[in-house]
Amino acid sequence: MSILVNKDTRVVCQGITGTQATFHIRRSLDYGTRVVSGVTPGKGGEIHLGLPVFNTVREAKAETGANASVMYVPAPYVKSAVREAVEAELDLSVCIADGVPVKDMLEIKAMLKGAKTRFIGPNTPGIITPGQARLGIFPENIHTPGKVGIISRSSTLTYEAVLETTRAGEGQSTVIGLGDDMLIGIDFVEAVRQFQEDDETRAVVMIGQAGGTFEEEAARYYQRLEHKKPLIGFVAGNAVPFGHKMGYAGDIMTNGHVSAQDKKDAMAAAGITVVEKINDIHKELSKIFASA
Repeated sequence: MSILVNKDTRVVCQGITGTQATFHIRRSLDYGTRVVSGVTPGKGGEIHLGLPVFNTVREAKAETGANASVMYVPAPYVKSAVREAVEAELDLSVCIADGVPVKDMLEIKAMLKGAKTRFIGPNTPGIITPGQARLGIFPENIHTPGKVGIISRSSTLTYEAVLETTRAGEGQSTVIGLGDDMLIGIDFVEAVRQFQEDDETRAVVMIGQAGGTFEEEAARYYQRLEHKKPLIGFVAGNAVPFGHKMGYAGDIMTNGHVSAQDKKDAMAAAGITVVEKINDIHKELSKIFASA
């Protein structure tokens, strides 16, 4: 199975006529993703990559039945792009852009409160359900359909986690890059909940990093669960001494007082299997599937 996206997800690309959008949407189409339309204000009525282009997301949804969007728009335009997706009541929107102003993200978070739309990002590689749908910039060739869910705050380490599932002889149900920024849409808690409810996801891998308190919040949520799927956790940045500011916005906000070790301690106390090296993930996965 999968969470959030699958072969039936109908995708509209916001900013489809841009260079990066053209490159990645072509790859997503080749992968089999059901991209049905694009949106670029002022270019409505054109055809791009064989897809109809509309001026607004609302028009694209009405004409093509799109229920999700992936946006390749510059950071200053993300807020208005999210507003369009929310007002069109899409199920999901994925934002690749980095450098989205914190003030804009605060307004985006307010927009999303109580809205139908779930938001992944910003500053994310996106989401991929192997063999079904790719929304973002994931290197699709490294993914294999399977039963391990992956959630990550670190874009590049997401790919390492994917390779670790392959080393364990398993594939992925869905892989989500939450985004590297201080303020994000879907977080670890929401993603873990989704994987808990997916019948065919048998284990979950969670990749954290310095900054913020996302991992501790997920640990508290996981600890409260009555029925838990095995969860393996890794936190990047353990070599950084306590109190040293990495430069991540979330680390600055916590004044350097939440170390990688603090995160790992919270995860371990909640019953999460914590690995010290990312290339130990496959060993723990092999144990989980061998005992099943």
